[in-house]
Amino acid sequence: MTAFICVGYNKSVLRKRLIPCLDVDKGRVVKGVNFVDIKDAGDPVELAHKYYLEGADEICFLDITATTDARKATYDIISNTAKNIFIPLTVGGGVSSVQDADKLLKAGADKVGVNSSAIRNPNLIKEISDNFGAQCMVAAIDVKKTGSTRSGWEVFVKGGREATGLDAQEWILRVVDLGAGEILLTSMDADGTQKGYDIEITKFASTQTGVPVIASGGAGSVQHIDRVFKEAQADAALLASILHFGTVTIKEIKDFCY
Repeated sequence: MTAFICVGYNKSVLRKRLIPCLDVDKGRVVKGVNFVDIKDAGDPVELAHKYYLEGADEICFLDITATTDARKATYDIISNTAKNIFIPLTVGGGVSSVQDADKLLKAGADKVGVNSSAIRNPNLIKEISDNFGAQCMVAAIDVKKTGSTRSGWEVFVKGGREATGLDAQEWILRVVDLGAGEILLTSMDADGTQKGYDIEITKFASTQTGVPVIASGGAGSVQHIDRVFKEAQADAALLASILHFGTVTIKEIKDFCY
């Protein structure tokens, strides 16, 4: 296997990024509320290209059933997506080894997201970081406020279907120690509701780690995005429903927030 070293980002100079998220299931972009009530939102290659042309800073491609279906990501869709955009592409779903990460990078991904597999094997974060650079290693963390952990937030895996018992704040700090160069933090409580991001847990991740934090779950207005940048100090905002269903455009968000 040939190591693929990624170009990274410096948190101190990184401007706030807008990242459309393509949750892909069976080759289609889908979106639900609180990880359920899934609706079709379009073709991933077409949407990625559309958002690229509209001014997206990055694209995030998440194969949301790869882990639960015990399969690997859909490499042909990833490759076609990468060929149609000229901005960074993060891909997650079904990554359980360094070899999986290598295949995604060779298919066109710039960064690799790891979620469920890192819970089973935390050393996977270090292995990917050591092989490809910390900037390539995105720790995707799905959290829900269950009240059953020290902080109140609990980590979930398998597309939000399985509780882990892990305290979210403790896991956020640990993934950075293991070598994650970025955190994709999704609030399951806010996901798809368009009622705003979870400011509290996002601010914890943004202020207590030295890596960029992508806020995910809850964007419903330009004010929500502006708030997560200013109050939670997020480095980037992940956007799905608000874009897929035409609530606002990327230009409108940038005009308001920048």
